[in-house]
Amino acid sequence: MACDILINNAGIMATPLMRDSRGYELQFATNHLGHFQLTLRLWDALIAADNARVVALSSLGHRFSPIHFEDINYAHRDYDPWRAYGQSKTANSLFAVHLDTLGKASGIRGFAVHPGRIPTTDLTRYMTEEEKAAALQATKVGPDYVPSHLKTNPQGASTSLWAATSPQLIGKGGVYCADCDISPIVADDSPDVSGVRRWAIDPDQAARLWDFSLGMID
Repeated sequence: MACDILINNAGIMATPLMRDSRGYELQFATNHLGHFQLTLRLWDALIAADNARVVALSSLGHRFSPIHFEDINYAHRDYDPWRAYGQSKTANSLFAVHLDTLGKASGIRGFAVHPGRIPTTDLTRYMTEEEKAAALQATKVGPDYVPSHLKTNPQGASTSLWAATSPQLIGKGGVYCADCDISPIVADDSPDVSGVRRWAIDPDQAARLWDFSLGMID
C-alpha cells in the first residue's frame, strides 16, 4: 500500500483544561500527538509512494507560545487555553520541519500550513460569545485583536491542497505556508499577522520535539 498525500487536519482550539486517558493536555495530545502517531504508522506507505507529501495544519496561533518542554502538559504552571493552543500549533509546524529532515531521502516531504481564519468551522465551540464576536472582526494576537481577513471553507482548504499537490513545491519541504505561498519569517515580537516565528521552524527544536514525542507515545 502506498500513501501519496497525508493531510493532518483534525484539531481543537482554546479548550478548558482537559486531559486524555494518558494524562496529557488535550490540545497537545489531539492537535500534535495524534497526528504524530498516525504518520508514524503510515511511514512505510509514505515511503512506498516514492513521492509523498505530509501536510500539518498549523495556525497563526503558533505565535501564542513556543514549546515548553519542561511542562508541556501544564502540570506545574497556570493553564491558559490560548497559550496551550499556540503550543500545539507550534508543535504542528516543528513536526513538519523534522519530518521533512527524516523523510526527504525517501521522497517524503513535510509542510506546515496556516489555512486562514474560517468562522464556519466548529473550532470556536469552546470560545465565549464575547470572544466569538471579537473574532469575527479581528484576529487574536497576544492579548489583543487586530484586523484579519476571514475565509470560506474552500478558501481555507486551498493552501492545504496547494501544499499537497503544487509543482511549485517540488524539491522543497520543511516550510510554513499560508495563502498558497511560503511564509516569511517574522520577529518573535512582531504584531504582523502574516509570517512565521522562528521558534516554529527551528530545526533543533523540531528534532527535540520529535524525540520528546516518541517518548510520550512509548
